[in-house]
Amino acid sequence: MRIATYNVEWFNNLFNNQGTLLRDSEWSGRYNVTRGDQADALGAVFAAMDADAIMVIEAPDDNRRRSGVTALKNFAAFYGLRTTEAVIGFSNDTQQEISLLFDPTLMTVQHDPIGDTSDPYAPRFDGRFMYDLDTDAAPEPVHWSKPPFEARLDTASQVTVRLIGVHAKSKAPHGARNADEAMRISIENRRKQLAQCVWLRRRVDHHVEQGDHLIVLGDFNDGPGLDEYEKLFGRSGVEVVMGEGNKQCLYDPHARMALSQRVGAAPTTARFSVGKDQPYLNALLDYVMVSPTLMDKSPRWTIWHPFDNPRCYADVPLREALLAASDHFPVTLDIDL
Repeated sequence: MRIATYNVEWFNNLFNNQGTLLRDSEWSGRYNVTRGDQADALGAVFAAMDADAIMVIEAPDDNRRRSGVTALKNFAAFYGLRTTEAVIGFSNDTQQEISLLFDPTLMTVQHDPIGDTSDPYAPRFDGRFMYDLDTDAAPEPVHWSKPPFEARLDTASQVTVRLIGVHAKSKAPHGARNADEAMRISIENRRKQLAQCVWLRRRVDHHVEQGDHLIVLGDFNDGPGLDEYEKLFGRSGVEVVMGEGNKQCLYDPHARMALSQRVGAAPTTARFSVGKDQPYLNALLDYVMVSPTLMDKSPRWTIWHPFDNPRCYADVPLREALLAASDHFPVTLDIDL
């Protein structure tokens, strides 16, 4: 079975309120890419991946006027994908949902959040987590702007897997007017991002202690050695979620590679433009972490980076599609389920 995570930049812009695909010459949310070109590029990428289930990060918006599930199903139907069903977690106010697109002949999937919103230790993800962000011994409330999507996946072969789709808080200093303000916002965002990861790890502990098959996947907006503010806190959010000390650790080979090699070449899953005529910034932001119970099921990870993956690079139409489709690239996990 192939399970993927894919952050699709401004997927929502490709649909109208009825969930109809806007495959035209108007500009998409991506720089210098039309809606038609981005849609066709995404269709090509999804077809090439041929995944059985895709955790879509920044999936189409879901609210009283729009259905993200309808939009994804229409997208799959238009491009002839076999992932014809979709399910969404807790909807949010950011126009960037977390949804799962999947093949219903191979599995059933349901949104199945665990916990209670009033639990002080590990509340349900649409609740409030009290955590001391600024070391003043007074806990502050932490919320998810995009609550993680907890799904129960039951395969046709009667294997149950828990999925947690994640889009953790960005640490970028959006809205900063000067260098001092940028530093303050960056540190504040780092604290909130780490608190979210502590919260997530507590939910992970619940599953690994029960021996559940668990996959945590998505965009963490973080990784070992990614920025200088990590030195202030001693660790990245990814390290917190994967597990430290005597905890049962989740595993992702790309995260492990980055942890063991802070200097030198490292895998990347995203490519950002930082300004006109400036070099692109590559970063490892997207992960597929598996529980110890899944390590004996022949897991194999692939990053679909058009310049780092030889097969993606050699396939010129796919290479161009990956570049036009999003500023992130898919990560797939092939595993015997």
